[in-house]
Amino acid sequence: MHRFTLRVYYSDTDCGGIVYHARYLDFVEHARTELLRDIGIATKQTGSHRALMEQEMALVVKSANIDYQSPAYLDDLLTVETEIETSKRFSIVFRQTVKREGETLCVVLVKVAAIDTTTMRPKPMPEWFVPAFSEL
Repeated sequence: MHRFTLRVYYSDTDCGGIVYHARYLDFVEHARTELLRDIGIATKQTGSHRALMEQEMALVVKSANIDYQSPAYLDDLLTVETEIETSKRFSIVFRQTVKREGETLCVVLVKVAAIDTTTMRPKPMPEWFVPAFSEL
């Protein structure tokens, strides 16, 4: 499991200090970006983003399912926990849970597909990705 911590800023909230619903998508996107960075560090690559670019590959969001359970507020310290729900040849489904002090606020299932950046067609996921994630 990968963990990413972030602070809720004023720009994340509505006038009542409650986190705007769409900001959770940004939170989990930031967590996946840091996940890729950490995989790059763990595998001693020049960076997993660069490794994907060198393979003419990109990871794109195909779908997202969001289950809101409790609100987050201005200045909360949140943790996004990322796990692989399922892994297939061309895609991965991440389960990303946004928490505050152990309380689940939101669960997001994000399906990410690998595409060839030249043809914009599906491409098999890199063989190193799931094992590198498991080693974190």
